[in-house]
Amino acid sequence: MKSNILIRLLVVTITFAAIAITAVPSTAVAADSTTDPEFQALEWRNVGPHVGVRGSGVAMHPTDRNVFYHAHSSGGVWKTEDAGQYWIPITDGQINVGAVGAIAVSPTNPNIIYIGTGEPQLRDCVSWGDGVYKTVDGGDTWTNIGLKETRHIARVRIHPENPDLVYVAAIGNPFGPSKDRGIYRSKDGGKTWKQIFFKHEQAGVIDLVMTDNDPDVLYASTFEVFRRTWGLKAGGPNSGIFKSTDGGDTWAELTRKPGLPEGDWGRVGMAHSKTMPNRISAMFDSNENNGLYQSEDGG
Repeated sequence: MKSNILIRLLVVTITFAAIAITAVPSTAVAADSTTDPEFQALEWRNVGPHVGVRGSGVAMHPTDRNVFYHAHSSGGVWKTEDAGQYWIPITDGQINVGAVGAIAVSPTNPNIIYIGTGEPQLRDCVSWGDGVYKTVDGGDTWTNIGLKETRHIARVRIHPENPDLVYVAAIGNPFGPSKDRGIYRSKDGGKTWKQIFFKHEQAGVIDLVMTDNDPDVLYASTFEVFRRTWGLKAGGPNSGIFKSTDGGDTWAELTRKPGLPEGDWGRVGMAHSKTMPNRISAMFDSNENNGLYQSEDGG
């Protein structure tokens, strides 16, 4: 299959107990892929990189459909420039850890890439990180720009027009209480950071969504999680959903809004519709009612 049709595929990263969903209008239904002959001709195939274990994220170049990146749970970051026919490791020897939990490419300057280290899949063999790294030359060189105590980073989000405005969602240290959990924001490309959201010392932020129509509107999901030698405590009263409409300065809790599952939650993965500004979707791990939930009024 020619590499240039790969961009027509929806890339979905499924990790442990969360799914990131790209929501589409109910009237569109993905251009009716059951009858479209171009979609019928497509087949799924593994394009790599063949490094084993777990993937943590995928990021696309904003203009070159043949260039995308793969973040690995223990193998750093890999890059392809030919739609997956050939992959190269671009962080080997430049970052201090192997576990990368999140990756984001600037929409306005694709040479600027941020990665958050420490994988968000908190297994018994989980590997932690040492903060955030940044490249300004498309991955040729990398620099650690702080947040070393966050240990595990689940998401990195870059403002669509300002590559110096970046947000980091941190799970924190899963092996004990940590005040380094939460959401951090930098307005100067990572030179300085401010913690703009903190829920609880045992509840980190597992997902962070920046809406396409208004980058000041953010959704975050917290995850109460605690790993001990003999097992994992995943979920609790401090798991929830929060929303900001001012770029993260203030946050409102949506956890008990009508229609959401009752009781304690575990991990929650979220996504925002690109075409319907008030649609937000969330996949819940819940004691009461697991499943996919959707709001048509911004939560």
